[in-house]
Amino acid sequence: MNEILQTLKKRRSIRQFQDKQVSEADLRTVLEAGTYAPSGKGAQSCIIIAVQNKEDVAALTRMNAAILGANTDPYYGAPTILLILADRSAATPVEDGSAVTTYLLLAAEAVGLGACWINRERQMFDSEEGKAMLRKWGVSGDYLGVAACSLGYVAGERKEPASRKADYFRIIK
Repeated sequence: MNEILQTLKKRRSIRQFQDKQVSEADLRTVLEAGTYAPSGKGAQSCIIIAVQNKEDVAALTRMNAAILGANTDPYYGAPTILLILADRSAATPVEDGSAVTTYLLLAAEAVGLGACWINRERQMFDSEEGKAMLRKWGVSGDYLGVAACSLGYVAGERKEPASRKADYFRIIK
């Protein structure tokens, strides 16, 4: 079977990470892959922010958990958080950000990292605290928080995929 198809079929959301930071080489490989995601009108409306600073990771964790209404770690203890934001004025910001997120998840799998798609970034970066974080990181412009990826080395066993439902797709001729 084709290597790409194998990666697509074996990728699972990872919710347990080792307490070890992602290597610079692996991080750059994953980030570069995200830049090749399709985007509406080829606009490349997204930016990806890789957060590894422990204080910033803790702030993001607190913000996301507050929106969730929980006192947990929505990023599952991942040492790196990839934030995917898209220019609000783009024709398809959510779709563009979703494509980037998917490419990041698949690239992580391809290099042996674990990743999980995380939500609530829209609410986080629509808040004054979120906007202040973006300014602190030197991000200017009107960006919509689309998603995040928890990223790190997998702790524990990777789960096997669940069986696919019988009527997942239909072919109409």
